[in-house]
Amino acid sequence: MDIATILGVISAFGLVFIAIFMGGGIQLFINIPSLMIVVGGTLGATMINYPLKDVFGVFKVVKKALFAKSIPVNELIKRFIVFAQKSRKEGILTLEGEIKNESDEFLKKGVQLAIDGLEPQEISNILETEVDFVRTRHQLGAEIFSSMGTYSPALGMIGTLIGLVQMLQTMDDPSRIGPAMAVALLTTFYGSIISNIVCLPIAGKLRTRSKEEVLTKEMAIQGIASLSNGDNPRILEQKLHAFIPPNQRESS
Repeated sequence: MDIATILGVISAFGLVFIAIFMGGGIQLFINIPSLMIVVGGTLGATMINYPLKDVFGVFKVVKKALFAKSIPVNELIKRFIVFAQKSRKEGILTLEGEIKNESDEFLKKGVQLAIDGLEPQEISNILETEVDFVRTRHQLGAEIFSSMGTYSPALGMIGTLIGLVQMLQTMDDPSRIGPAMAVALLTTFYGSIISNIVCLPIAGKLRTRSKEEVLTKEMAIQGIASLSNGDNPRILEQKLHAFIPPNQRESS
């Protein structure tokens, strides 16, 4: 998990909980009926809107997006320069030893296709298809969390209405007004927390990570095509530098 995510989780949840404890304790903000309405209602509405396999599969996408580390772009460029230098001196078949312990499966697969002698256009077509599916998976994950971020405040308002109805029906019994009012207020609180601190930020992070991963894979495709064409290492470097801003480029 990157430092921004860690700091975001600590600051968002930490400050909320500190404010809660300063105001009287966490027990005042625990209400099971409110949680049932918001959490259960949000999950239910999401499962109505999306296939069950997509709803459960989104957590794998989130895990990979938040915890998997992609190759930094300048590190990727340096690897391809090494590959190109070795390929021009000793032949592309020698790269089999270089990629044997490669941790990035996409890069390993692409270089292996080049070693196997496929045409650059064929390699690009195969790898672009994989990139399209990666983009689609991340887009679906972001969409599901955005939907949950929309449903949870709405369910909070429904819970508020339920609590108000219960309160109005028990005005003659003061002992029952408090619990009904708690349901009314806490459901809105839970809905806002789930939407604005959990679902919508995760959706945004998925979109950001998707762009980063797609950029890295697009660079890898260009690098693999250059290897297959037998490009000079300097030409390969310039082609890959075109993907990133000038202030982020590192010359080898």
